[in-house]
Amino acid sequence: MRDLGVIDNGAMLVEDGRISKIGTPQEIEPLAGGSIIDAGNCVVMPGFVDAHTHPVFASNRANEFEQRSQGATYAEIAAAGGGIRSTVRKTRAASEEALHSATAKYIHWFLASGTTTIEAKSGYGLTPADEYKLLRVIRDIQPIRAVPTFLGAHEIPDEFRNNRGEYVKLVIEEMLPKVANEKLAEFCDIFCEPGIFGIEDSRRILSTARQLGLGLRMHADQLSKSGAAELAAELNAKTADHLEHTDANGIAALKAARVQPVLLPGSVYALGSKLYPNARTMIDAGLAVVLATDFNPGSSPTPSMPMILSLASTQMKMAPAEAITAATINAAYSLGRGDEIGSLEPGKRADFVIHDCQDFREIPYFFGVQHARAVFINGQSVL
Repeated sequence: MRDLGVIDNGAMLVEDGRISKIGTPQEIEPLAGGSIIDAGNCVVMPGFVDAHTHPVFASNRANEFEQRSQGATYAEIAAAGGGIRSTVRKTRAASEEALHSATAKYIHWFLASGTTTIEAKSGYGLTPADEYKLLRVIRDIQPIRAVPTFLGAHEIPDEFRNNRGEYVKLVIEEMLPKVANEKLAEFCDIFCEPGIFGIEDSRRILSTARQLGLGLRMHADQLSKSGAAELAAELNAKTADHLEHTDANGIAALKAARVQPVLLPGSVYALGSKLYPNARTMIDAGLAVVLATDFNPGSSPTPSMPMILSLASTQMKMAPAEAITAATINAAYSLGRGDEIGSLEPGKRADFVIHDCQDFREIPYFFGVQHARAVFINGQSVL
């Protein structure tokens, strides 16, 4: 993860939206039949691949941010009717057009951070009609590539608070079949946590999703050590995300099953916690660690991958090169797209960013700065 394959004074030939050749300017410029872009001694990198986001929602939860600043915990706010359920109520009331408009603003924020691909989850509808509405909005996201994930099992909605089993049945018998049959999502995710969706409910929902042909992702061991990492390994999930409370046994299980950890330090930071996932142990065990923003209105309202790289280096002791690998090629593989994006190689999509710096380590070093000077997707300028 520390070998980025940096080419000093490099050049890249782009044809028909793909990278056709990498080399020196002397080798590449004579082949350029069209325009030549001089990056001006800046860093050129693959676009960030943000493999865990919740970008479609109505309004925000700035009031809860203020409450947490005054000492309220995330769990206390949720128990009082806030948290995810608060966003669900607002999102249900929003029109599809309004959600398109709000999401477009957030997508511009991602682009400005140098992100060219996101994994995008539903999960703020929690009724069949509203979940499909969110997935339709995700389907229409542009110009960023958006990989859709169904997260109907994000929380127990208000109307099922006293009947979790019926909601689980609704997800399994109605939502999942339609999502799979109409190809509204590539993955199914679940918030596996005691008091929300426990191990057995998670096993039932994810097993059904797998039978229907969906890939599996999991919110695992975020708020407690629940055995979710081991369940992700048992079910051969593509990823296990969060993992703040995962221990050595969970890490060993993920390694044995080749499940990629998706670490989300932005949510730890935003919630005022000090318990970051054990990235060093995971990397040393040989796991292909991924970093993502967890962009959402409650626990991680940031689309900035450079900020996540900074947190990874300062709080989880990942080397800058490791963090960049985790946010590009490793993330691409976690979405099943490692052969298309995530690195600048011949044959791959020409998704790249010109960063206004001369050393890749400056990206996490100057934190809170958006370094992207220009962003290209399929070889076309989008920022």
